[in-house]
Amino acid sequence: MDRMIATAQFGQQDIARRMGLNVTDLTCLGFLIEASMAGESLVAGDLAERARLTTGAVTGVLNRLEKAGYIRRTADPGDRRRVYVVMEETAQGRILEIYGPVYQRLTTLFGDYGPEEIAVLTDWFTRARAMFDEALHEIREGAPTSPSTDGSRSPQG
Repeated sequence: MDRMIATAQFGQQDIARRMGLNVTDLTCLGFLIEASMAGESLVAGDLAERARLTTGAVTGVLNRLEKAGYIRRTADPGDRRRVYVVMEETAQGRILEIYGPVYQRLTTLFGDYGPEEIAVLTDWFTRARAMFDEALHEIREGAPTSPSTDGSRSPQG
């Protein structure tokens, strides 16, 4: 698991570099894609909250994403102070050029499993993500790590 996480982190660095972004920008772009696919509209403050960034830092992220042609900002007609972040029409195609081969490999891999197995994998990843979120929240709050069986502290619990 640790090796898979490390590979994913290195991959994000490589993908971000290829897209002309940094990893934080790419992470924020991922949140925007996720929201767009769910039919949600995000404002800068929503993105700051999801990415755990200050609104000032998100302004910098949005400036870079806009300059790179991935997003545009549109003012809320009912409240000109609110700014919605919208994916550019060409962004999805540009992103899929880079992520496409990864998604194709994953699709092939999932083809090796039946519906029941996919349900188990989905359940595992959903629950593992929730556990990671909980553990990371504890780390951020300064909660002590769980003691290992020999009485010493272990980062893996």
